[in-house]
Amino acid sequence: MSKTSTRTAAALVLEDGRVLRGEAFGATGSSFGEVVFCTAMTGYQETLTDPSYHRQIVVATAPQIGNTGWNDEDDESDRIWVSGYVVRDPARIVSNWRATGSLDDALVAQGVVGISGVDTRSLTRHIRERGAMRAGVFSGDAIADTDAMVVRVLESPKMLGADLAGQVTTAATYVVPAVGERRFRVAALDLGIKSNTPRMLAARGIETHVLPSTSTLDDLLAVEADGVFLSNGPGDPATADHAVGLTKAVLERRIPLFGICFGNQILGRALGRGTYKLRYGHRGVNIPVIDVATGAVAITAQNHGFALEGEPGERFDTPFGAATVSHYCPNDGCVEGVRALDVPAFSVQYHPEAAAGPHDAATLFDEFVTLMAESSRDAVPPRTHRPGAGVPHDRDGGR
Repeated sequence: MSKTSTRTAAALVLEDGRVLRGEAFGATGSSFGEVVFCTAMTGYQETLTDPSYHRQIVVATAPQIGNTGWNDEDDESDRIWVSGYVVRDPARIVSNWRATGSLDDALVAQGVVGISGVDTRSLTRHIRERGAMRAGVFSGDAIADTDAMVVRVLESPKMLGADLAGQVTTAATYVVPAVGERRFRVAALDLGIKSNTPRMLAARGIETHVLPSTSTLDDLLAVEADGVFLSNGPGDPATADHAVGLTKAVLERRIPLFGICFGNQILGRALGRGTYKLRYGHRGVNIPVIDVATGAVAITAQNHGFALEGEPGERFDTPFGAATVSHYCPNDGCVEGVRALDVPAFSVQYHPEAAAGPHDAATLFDEFVTLMAESSRDAVPPRTHRPGAGVPHDRDGGR
């Protein structure tokens, strides 16, 4: 792949046959994924490097993208994860003292195929009406045959049923030390974790051990953690049987647990709830969420195309006692959080680490600290292990 001039033709092809023409932005070639739109007006670098966007072609609804360029500090992982990027008007000049290059330079360097000059307003309306779907970004010689492009899109894999966490997880455990005196130790299951999460935990005196998604119960217990964190991540939560089994084992041992985004869906499945695919998902940094218990509204950062089944405020029985749907989105009633009432566990569908903001939900990390402070693994004997409820102790178990 190579950098192109703005005169190089490009096309975005949707699986329903719609074709949008524009100019190449970033690398040239072809790339495939699920086309989704993100309503954030800022934070494009954090979006592009969020592992939760793996195998997605992201449409930026903000009309101009790239004004602040690219810097060496705001990456949420070690690479760009999106399959493609669709923008209307890329900035011609980078204007920020922290910039070390342009957005276009970063896309080229990492081989990310993009397209500019697209009517993103019309495209967003199309996705809202028809739903997120497979798509392909093509530029250069790849756009010669429209019918062939549609065929290639239809041959690409769907997001429904996609098991992707294993493709974005860390290869080996690593540790992020606490800032100042260590108060707690947390085992974080990396399903696609963002860099800002361990930083938020570290600021609260937490030493975070980030574990691969394939970790076993023995691996987790070896950390001797005061709490367990389930991270965000990509793909269909219905495929994450290993993570669900591990979560059940944690709940049985009454280890304090906190999950976000994909982790919310994992905890929900462990509590017996099903999941389903949203029509077009929630992606942006301006999405309201209501806390059922208090009625408080938080403006949140989100990126999810799947959700838990349930109704706002619903109380339900689980193998671990009672639980409740603790948060919901007033836009569509979507479940945005669950809480176990008889074991120390809760989760939310949104991002309290929220780089690049908002920060309304940052206090959830403080709630996790309080949960660990009030809980003791040795204070209450672990629940009796039920056959099939835990996780096999071999590396391949449950995958």
